[in-house]
Amino acid sequence: MTSLVFRKSSYSGASQNCVEVAHIPARFRKSSYSGASEDCVEVAELPCGAAVRDSRHPESGHIPFAAFEWAGFLRTALSR
Repeated sequence: MTSLVFRKSSYSGASQNCVEVAHIPARFRKSSYSGASEDCVEVAELPCGAAVRDSRHPESGHIPFAAFEWAGFLRTALSR
């Protein structure tokens, strides 16, 4: 299990009572459906589902999918 590192939310203000948030580090890997091309889709498994990003522009962020959405996508992709 990944250990989480919490930090004070920027929305909490100066109060001692605050909201803390944690970043879940994602380990992206090349999708097995990308083929031999350098340009590919990368996927990361998350505790709550998966995330997908463009390998050419990883700084542009990722698209997260809830577990049930990711399972539905895989079911559809594998049935073709």
